[in-house]
Amino acid sequence: MKFLLSGLILLCVHTGAAALDGSTSLQWSGQIDTPASAPQPSLRFEAVPNLSAHSVLVLDQASGQTLLSKNAGLQTPIASITKLMTAMLVLNAGQPLDELIAITEEDRDTLKGTGSRLAFGSRYTRGQLLHLALIASDNRAANALGRNYPGGLQRFVATMNRTARALGMHNTAYVEPTGLSSGNRSTAHDLAKLVDHAYQNYPEIRDISTAGNYTLDSQRVVTRKKQQKPQVHYRTVAFNNTNRFTRANDWHIGLSKTGFINEAGHCLIMQAQVADRDVIIVLLDAQGTGNRASDATRIKAWLESGPQLHTDNRHIPASRT
Repeated sequence: MKFLLSGLILLCVHTGAAALDGSTSLQWSGQIDTPASAPQPSLRFEAVPNLSAHSVLVLDQASGQTLLSKNAGLQTPIASITKLMTAMLVLNAGQPLDELIAITEEDRDTLKGTGSRLAFGSRYTRGQLLHLALIASDNRAANALGRNYPGGLQRFVATMNRTARALGMHNTAYVEPTGLSSGNRSTAHDLAKLVDHAYQNYPEIRDISTAGNYTLDSQRVVTRKKQQKPQVHYRTVAFNNTNRFTRANDWHIGLSKTGFINEAGHCLIMQAQVADRDVIIVLLDAQGTGNRASDATRIKAWLESGPQLHTDNRHIPASRT
C-alpha cells in the first residue's frame, strides 16, 4: 500500500549488538505528525460517539487527516501496547526466529504477579514467543525476547527509547518490554505514528497480530492433584487473540494490539479498513474490556455514517498518572 508522505526521515539504528551505536533507515508517514497542542481541522460525523476511553485518536491513514480526537496528546501508561515496539526490535535484530529460548525465573512477573502458561524451564523458538507476545500478550514471552536481544535487556530498553525518538514519538518512554510497568508511557498521537510505521514496514507483525488464535503443538503439560504423583501429558495448547475483533467477519484489521494494567485501563490500537478507508484507531484508558470493544464498535459505525468537517478545540492536558 502506498501512502501520501509529507516528510521522510532517514535515521540510523543498526541491528544486532551494534544496534545502539549504529543506524538504520526508519520511515513513517509525515502526515501523522500533528502537534497535540494545536487545534486541527478534522472530519467529524453527524453523531460523534460517546466513548469510554479517556484518550482517543482516529486517523485517515493515507492523508494523516484527524477524523476523531479526544485528549490525543495526553501522556498515559500504555500497558501491553508496549509489545508492538518489542516485536519491531526483535525483527530488526535479525536473530534466527527458529532459535530456541528458555523461559527462566528472570521472566517472572514481579510487578503485577500475573501468571503465564509458559512454564519455567520450557523452551520455545523466538518465532513462537513473538506470536505469543503479540497474540496472547504473554508477558514471559515478551520479557524473554527482550532478555535475549543482543546486549541484553538493558540495551533492548535503550533501543526502544532510541527508536521512539527516531519515529518522532517525543512523548513516549519505555522502561521494560512487557508493559507491566506504568513507566511505559505514550500518547495517542505517538502511538498512531508507531502503528503507521509498523503497518508499513513489518508484514510479519501484520500477519501475526491479526491472527484470531495461535496453537503450540505437542507442549509438555504437568498436572498435579492432591495425594497423587504429578502427571505429564503432551498436548496442543491454544491461545486466542486478546482482540476479539480479529475473529469477527465484519472487521478488516491490518494490525492490532491490546493492553491492560490498572494504571493504563483497557487499551487498543488497530489499523483497519472501515467504509473503504484505511484508518488508525487508538483507544487508551477505557474503563472495562467490554467498553473498549464497545468504543471500537461505535467508532466503526460512526465512520460508516459519512463525514462533515469540524475543528476540535478541546483542551489537552499534558499528562496523566
